[in-house]
Amino acid sequence: MKIRGAGAIAIAAAEAMKQAALTYNGEKDSFVEYIREVGKLLLRTRPTAVSLPNAVFYILKRIDSSSEDPVRATISIADEFISNVKNAQLKIAKYGSKLISDDMVIMTHCHSSAAVSVLIEAWKEGKRFKVINTETRPKFQGRVTASILTKEGIPVTHIPDSSIRYHMSNVDLVIVGADTVTSDGHLVNKIGTSILALAADEADVEFYSACESIKFSPASFAGGHIIIEERSAEEVLGEHKDLLDKRGMFVRNPAFDFTPPEQITGFITEYGILPPRASLLLIKYVFGLSSGEMQMRLLEEEP
Repeated sequence: MKIRGAGAIAIAAAEAMKQAALTYNGEKDSFVEYIREVGKLLLRTRPTAVSLPNAVFYILKRIDSSSEDPVRATISIADEFISNVKNAQLKIAKYGSKLISDDMVIMTHCHSSAAVSVLIEAWKEGKRFKVINTETRPKFQGRVTASILTKEGIPVTHIPDSSIRYHMSNVDLVIVGADTVTSDGHLVNKIGTSILALAADEADVEFYSACESIKFSPASFAGGHIIIEERSAEEVLGEHKDLLDKRGMFVRNPAFDFTPPEQITGFITEYGILPPRASLLLIKYVFGLSSGEMQMRLLEEEP
């Protein structure tokens, strides 16, 4: 896992398709089928992050409807997609910063470029606050967030995941990222997010997810199921992986969990701050309701 964050994954997928077009030296008439195969291979690299299939589908759909040479079309469409994602993050930062005021304590989890952009934007606007961030086991992605924020001068208290509830009484606001948002407003994000939301709900603390529209899942409306990625036991055990040799020893390492819409105050998107119940409306506006079925058909095809 070398790329973190659903937005970064989407950009990487678009860049991969662009590079595939730039380096293509086959028959012109075979390119569309070739780039479709590239897309299908990309779809199988990260099963949970919906931003990846949204990126692939965005490019493939527009290639089909373009009158331009398909190779040139792929390159220009990929560039357009990447620009849209980056601009979305800038808008999210502006909308999200309005939630932050002086002297707040804000808790975050894992590493999300969208969530981090909100915090940095608020700091650049002159607001002064503190951040509590989790270490985010077993890969410790929270250290990435802590490093970025402290470089900006933002004070950070780094905590074990297991102490989330202990610290929540001192928290004013929670902002996390998102890997996927379903049509009914469920949030799929780094494992532990649902615990954070539960603790925030108990303490009456507002809980927001900063996420671009590319993280909303059209396939979830069409009946598609979100696959929770299970990672290796070695990630959990580290230098103690010899424990796996013990009889009766098992390890489960799900990378993501579900947070219900009832525990989410809102989604900070490039279209504004939306309640969970607006998820389907956003999917309809951005993708069209038929796009979910098209994505599912592509996913079901053999690579």
